[in-house]
Amino acid sequence: MKPNVFIDRNVSSEVEAYLAQYCTVDKWEESSPIPREILLKKLENAEGLLTAGTQVDAELIENAPRLKAVSSISVGYNHFDLDAMRENGIIGTHTPHVLDDTVADLALALMLGTARRVAELDRYVKEGQWKAGIGNTWFGQDVHHAKLGIIGMGRIGEAVARRARFGFDMDVAYFNRSRKPEAEAQLGVRYLSLNDLLAESDFIVMLAPLTTETNKLIGQEQFKLMKPTAIFINVSRGQTIDEAALIEALQAGTITAAGLDVFEQEPIPENHPFLTMNNVLTLPHIGSATEATRANMAMLAARNLVHALTGQTPTNTVAELR
Repeated sequence: MKPNVFIDRNVSSEVEAYLAQYCTVDKWEESSPIPREILLKKLENAEGLLTAGTQVDAELIENAPRLKAVSSISVGYNHFDLDAMRENGIIGTHTPHVLDDTVADLALALMLGTARRVAELDRYVKEGQWKAGIGNTWFGQDVHHAKLGIIGMGRIGEAVARRARFGFDMDVAYFNRSRKPEAEAQLGVRYLSLNDLLAESDFIVMLAPLTTETNKLIGQEQFKLMKPTAIFINVSRGQTIDEAALIEALQAGTITAAGLDVFEQEPIPENHPFLTMNNVLTLPHIGSATEATRANMAMLAARNLVHALTGQTPTNTVAELR
């Protein structure tokens, strides 16, 4: 008998057809997020769940007594209650690597967008303010040959470094919990302590995963170490920085600008200070959001789920549940 799986969001017909070869599939048909109470009801007989950010916690597990595996269409898995999953023998998988280049592209887009003030100048033109040549108050900063500091030198960090080093001739340094000699040799990047990196860099890109060690890793003291001309980019998780400290740094001119794809609360509240700050570029957590990459992520997640439910070893089981 095929295992029962539930898909809690829209996926392509190709992904659904693949799952249907091996599983009995039920899915949420609406474009809006599934209400929690409906999800819990749907999981009563499910052995597998395909999701992207649903909180897999003790409550969900208690309402899903047959659940054996959860496959997330994401790299991050901070929505997994690892202790509860481990205690109940539930396999958890994610989709690393397939989105590395896409997220790296977005990091560069945020660097360029903030440095050259793309969103501000777009509004300037569309609002009819462009009557003659612009004054130097609208000038931006160069990206080429600037100093870039990368916090978190995983695969995405290396992809950002490669683009910055060989595409923009940037001087690239990184901070990571362990050194990467091979990356240093291949990419010509330098390892620095976190404080030295913050003090030296013109652009700082946060790429560290969210862990207990990286929660609010960048706060008031760290922003004070940065150059007043520094631009801070976050494409990791919103909780890796202290948002209140970032707001203070931007308002006080401690740093120049920020480009953010992630926030402490998502979607960002309508009254959030970032939304009225011209020196902050805000995006709706779209790091991997291209058609090709999201399709590849969903198919990889589906394969992970099938492997977990058919006695195979999923390639992408999260490290803490192996």
